[in-house]
Amino acid sequence: MWDLPTRVFHWTLASCVVGAIVTAQIGGHWIDWHLRLGVATLALLAFRLVWGLVGPRYARFSALLLKPSTVVADFRGRSATRHVGHSPSGSLAVVCMLGVLAIQATAGLFSSDSISTEGPLAHLVGEASIEWATWLHLKLQWVIYVVIGLHLLAIVAYLVIKKENLVTPMLGGFKADLRAPHAADSWATRLAGLLLLTAFGAAAFWWLR
Repeated sequence: MWDLPTRVFHWTLASCVVGAIVTAQIGGHWIDWHLRLGVATLALLAFRLVWGLVGPRYARFSALLLKPSTVVADFRGRSATRHVGHSPSGSLAVVCMLGVLAIQATAGLFSSDSISTEGPLAHLVGEASIEWATWLHLKLQWVIYVVIGLHLLAIVAYLVIKKENLVTPMLGGFKADLRAPHAADSWATRLAGLLLLTAFGAAAFWWLR
């Protein structure tokens, strides 16, 4: 079960990542939007870090099933258990996705094309650091493509093989035939989460103004 702030985070992050990829490929004046979307991505990741510590049960990092043996068993299809939150393989995907995006967006802050565009913090470091950050930023895009591809492939595989739709729960909150009354998604929780998300968004907007 996914609470409303987590769902808003998920789809907003997806939009920012796709937008950042598209604007980077187009280039030109669109690169300004690439920078804005990168900062927005960092703001979203900062929210998710906090929400993963104080949010509802299944939004918390403590709910991720990351025990190696459990993850391996899930990949091998030895477990028929349906999970209210993330499955073991899904938990691993969350860590990989958030980690790669955090490194990529942070590297972008210090990157430069040596012509007309540089990250908002590039002026704080030396040339060697800028070159390293730029190299990392360029190389990690391919890792992100792979991670996104695997994520989409997993969604299709779950639908075709396990007959489980993973998209619908991220829209409506609930997985079919599974209920979790102890997974708090009250209006108070929603309001607190959305206010926190708005605060991080406002901070990003203030920084970019």
